[in-house]
Amino acid sequence: MSTSGAARPTPSSADAPITLSEPPPRTLGLRDTAGLWGNLGISLLLPVAATYVVLADRPLSATIGAIVVGAVIGSVLLGLGAAAGAREGVPAMVLMRGLLGRRTSYLPTALNLVQCVGWAAFEVWIIAEAASRALGAPRWPFVLAAGALATLMALRPLGAVRVLARYAVWAALAALVYLFVEVLSRPLPPVTEGGAASFWTAADIVIALPVSWFPLAADYTRHVRRGRDAFIGAAAGYGAAAIALFTLGALALVAYGRAGLDVVDALLAVPLGLLAVLVLLVVEVDEAFANLYSTAVSAQNIVGRLDRRVLAGIVGVLATALALAVDLVAYEPFLFLIGAVFVPLVGVFIVAYWLLPRGAWDVSDTAPARPLLLVAWAAGFLAYQLTLPTFFAGPGAGWTAWWAARQADLGIDPANGWSASLVSLAVAAGLAALLSLPDVVRARRAVVR
Repeated sequence: MSTSGAARPTPSSADAPITLSEPPPRTLGLRDTAGLWGNLGISLLLPVAATYVVLADRPLSATIGAIVVGAVIGSVLLGLGAAAGAREGVPAMVLMRGLLGRRTSYLPTALNLVQCVGWAAFEVWIIAEAASRALGAPRWPFVLAAGALATLMALRPLGAVRVLARYAVWAALAALVYLFVEVLSRPLPPVTEGGAASFWTAADIVIALPVSWFPLAADYTRHVRRGRDAFIGAAAGYGAAAIALFTLGALALVAYGRAGLDVVDALLAVPLGLLAVLVLLVVEVDEAFANLYSTAVSAQNIVGRLDRRVLAGIVGVLATALALAVDLVAYEPFLFLIGAVFVPLVGVFIVAYWLLPRGAWDVSDTAPARPLLLVAWAAGFLAYQLTLPTFFAGPGAGWTAWWAARQADLGIDPANGWSASLVSLAVAAGLAALLSLPDVVRARRAVVR
């Protein structure tokens, strides 16, 4: 059964437990949580990704509407996962024990380990790439600096969270407000270029960003005192940041006619843009830190006695080496494929968890397997790929072509304009509701007795 119990007062200086067997200190409140998730949402990846959100030949208001809708949907899903972490007091991958069973939870854990290492390396790479462009210097010193700072933050994660919530978020907000004022001071011509095929495909990109943090959310919110604070802090903090950053990217694209990483160049072109972008780059390190820390905590679901500090150090070195040696732009589609795997898992988890009465979620070492929920997860992934196959070029193009052929077999228009995330969530959640119904009935009867 749940191992959370009643929260006990702990010193504010207490940090995250070293091993899984130690109880997590409950030292974070609403302000800390909102500050953390606001900082995690302030990422240069979002304005860069806005290239794929802008709707060509449509009013700019249509693009902003898709951004708001996608951010609200994705952030509410993130908030529900964050609240579950606060209620149960365990990391995200340990929460998966209640969904799939102790040993079966190793499957999402393994996928999350690959995802976290990859995204940590990608974050370090994009920080270094943007800093190199901003200062006209070689990239490798910034890779080493960002990797080292992120690793140090991962050694004392709760201390890092408090610094982010109390100081870094305000510096980032000041930089964002300044960039907004400067970009909006330019005339905005009609939108003639964009990467989104429809309103829902645009929203889909935005939904994917907060949902991508779902497998990490409880790693931090297990330290939040109340589930309500975890939900509001994560949903509002990340949602507001996502709306702001995607909108800034869309405005820069329209105002300057830039796309992709050239959006960063456009922001650098505004007066004092260099200073504002450098502030955002420093804040960007928190995304790399979060992925490094969650890699260590996820590994503890498999071997609980592992020291998270040692794991974080090893993963930090690995991510930094990858950022130095690997073409991470080519690796990005693989990371999105893993993200597509987690989207339906979110739907399965939310239905299975929130239907059960409180206290019935088993995160113990003896949590039984629930293989039927694997069926719901797999069905959701199939629905995602049939709606919008993950795109690969070069050697991986066969994957995309195979799914495109299956679309043709089923008469699905490749330009259907649907949200793959919402289709996947609906299929996975609907099946999960049916398949978990016997467990829900048994648990509610036990509560009545």
